[in-house]
Amino acid sequence: QVQLVESGGGLVQPGGSLRLACAVSGFTLSAYRISWFRQAPGKEREGVSCISADYGFTAYVNSVKGRFTISRDNDKNTVYLQMNSLKPEDTAVYSCAAQFGQKSCSRYSTIDSYDSWGQGTQVTVSS
Repeated sequence: QVQLVESGGGLVQPGGSLRLACAVSGFTLSAYRISWFRQAPGKEREGVSCISADYGFTAYVNSVKGRFTISRDNDKNTVYLQMNSLKPEDTAVYSCAAQFGQKSCSRYSTIDSYDSWGQGTQVTVSS
């Protein structure tokens, strides 16, 4: 059974950091593209970052480039999103999603293309 479980969200002050984790089970992590999405209240879900199957190519939405880093630990079956220099506009529910076999991050923000989703974790950036 394919399962994705996010953790690591919370309340942080502007300029702070958080590391989100997406723990996967039921499939071989390296064979899947894993992406992080976020959805703020009243806004559409947005693709934030991607790490591709196999070689692990990465991509980021412009608003987080230079602040967020996605990585993958195949031994721990976990994908991480390190978020630094957080801003109030980063506040959202963050979810991870898996898509089998995609060896690039091309069009990673297409929501309907993903096979499985986690339940999400809340990130709140506020003073």
